Amino acid sequence: MEACVSEWNKALHLKARDAGEYSPLALAYLGDAAYELAIRGMVMNRGNVQVNKMHKKTASLVKAQAQAAFYRLIEESLTEEEKAVYRRGRNAKPASVAKNATVHDYRMATGFEALIGYLYLTEQFARMSELLGEGLRKMGEIS
Repeated sequence: MEACVSEWNKALHLKARDAGEYSPLALAYLGDAAYELAIRGMVMNRGNVQVNKMHKKTASLVKAQAQAAFYRLIEESLTEEEKAVYRRGRNAKPASVAKNATVHDYRMATGFEALIGYLYLTEQFARMSELLGEGLRKMGEIS
């Protein structure tokens, strides 16, 4: 995967950046996309079904409530550095809150997304995959 990312960065003329340069909400912005892409890939891999059904399954796993639950399932496996990134994201003050989520779940989801964004930006793909796999197993989504 690292070779693929290197080619991606080269093709798009992306410069190396320190993850610390970004606000927790910027990390969450990236983490939201990375997490949703992983979930979409998993849902599609289950077979060729109607797009509407894939969308509903994906939406059920990427909504704030599901992300907060996901975080609770992996929390004990996180390093202190990962927990610190999560806390920065959770404690960030977004301009708005999702209409279908509690403030608590939304903030936890933002922390989770910040963690995923941080792992993506620092190219810790093996660790991100490990945590996503652990959470999805504990949720009963994969065996």
